[in-house]
Amino acid sequence: MGFDPRGYYRARAERGKDRASGISRPAHRPAEPGGVQRAHRKCLARRGRQCLVCRAVRRHRSVQGDQRRLRPFDRRQVSGGGRPQADVGLQRIVPGAARADEFIVVSPDGPQPAMARDLCAQLGTALDQPVCIEGHAIEGSLTIGASIYPRDGADADTLVANAETALYRVKADQRGSTRFFEPEMGRQMREKRALQHDIRAALAKNELELYYQPQALPNGRVFGFEALLHWRHPLRGLVPPGLFIPLAEETGAIGPIDEWVLREACREAASWRRPLTIAVNLSTVDFRRSDVPAMILATLLETGLDPQRLEVEITEGVLFWDFDRALSILRRIKGFGVRIAMDDFGTGYSSLSYPQDFPFDKIKIDQTFVSRIGDSFQAGAIIQSIVRLGRTLALPVIAEGVETEEQRTFLAREGCQVQGYLIGRPEPIAHYRHLIAGLATARESAIRAR
Repeated sequence: MGFDPRGYYRARAERGKDRASGISRPAHRPAEPGGVQRAHRKCLARRGRQCLVCRAVRRHRSVQGDQRRLRPFDRRQVSGGGRPQADVGLQRIVPGAARADEFIVVSPDGPQPAMARDLCAQLGTALDQPVCIEGHAIEGSLTIGASIYPRDGADADTLVANAETALYRVKADQRGSTRFFEPEMGRQMREKRALQHDIRAALAKNELELYYQPQALPNGRVFGFEALLHWRHPLRGLVPPGLFIPLAEETGAIGPIDEWVLREACREAASWRRPLTIAVNLSTVDFRRSDVPAMILATLLETGLDPQRLEVEITEGVLFWDFDRALSILRRIKGFGVRIAMDDFGTGYSSLSYPQDFPFDKIKIDQTFVSRIGDSFQAGAIIQSIVRLGRTLALPVIAEGVETEEQRTFLAREGCQVQGYLIGRPEPIAHYRHLIAGLATARESAIRAR
């Protein structure tokens, strides 16, 4: 069915950039809250009608070509009259949402939720068509969180908040789709906000702990450890890193936390009798908000750790937003003698092109491929291809998530380093005192004897 443009639309462009710090910031201020309130009141005043509130985020990715060298597609003038093509498609349905990465739609017309689903489908279709820019195909997608009056709220603030809650949930579960608000989401959002509050104080309250997981050569000999962060919450116990690290990134707490992890891991490694390597993960956010090379150099000087024993693991996200700036930062870090590894290799959009642009010291195969060894010919073929690429570029390759002897045997045959529960679980370093003292474990000896 058609869409009535008499509804209220608000658009917020989020594409400004602070060149000095590399932080993305809104280029235009969002519409005044009063405008949202007035629009909702107008909708709610129409008795006998139901109201849809859509909170949506536009996202784009490269289908072919080199995405990291492209600026966001909705900033390019690629259609007649100087209007970005994606915005033209969106405005056919949401006139007031032109030139927006993020927008809200309030529609007072039609039976709900049928009308809501129809509108969301129209929005998705408008932004789902690939756009060709300078020979590169860019595919857009739309993620929508929706709430319906009066089912999901009787006032403007509640409706917008619940649509926002649904948006957060669908972004976490399945981007590029639509999710309607459910009461259970409210409880989950309250828990999330409580954790966001607690993570800000976790470092000061000494609630963070470092666990260490061994990394081994194909012959089974342990050559180093990866430092893994754990949060021991006073009420919740151990909180999974996959849950609290994104929250720390959202709240800005990740900077001090990563600095603490780096310092503690280097301090611990510097005390070992055996000169094993230590791998530390740094968040993408660190590379946008702080001077990472200065932080690393200060840590090395403070702890006395040999720079060649430190390995910094990064993901594709570090290179994605500002490729040239990221390369400059990584080259400064390598200048100290620190090694840099590409984590989660093979899972991103442009991973295969990165080794030719920057001399990484190691490639790390994501555990999603390792877990399918023996079950998927394709997974095995991908691992073999990555190992061959590393061999050609003289780069060691390590696979994480190794849990079975079948996986280890396959990887050892390919000459791939290994990390996972089969070699050793993440544990406090006291559990591995024998390794850092230079004493081989029974597990090491058994593997090396094969």
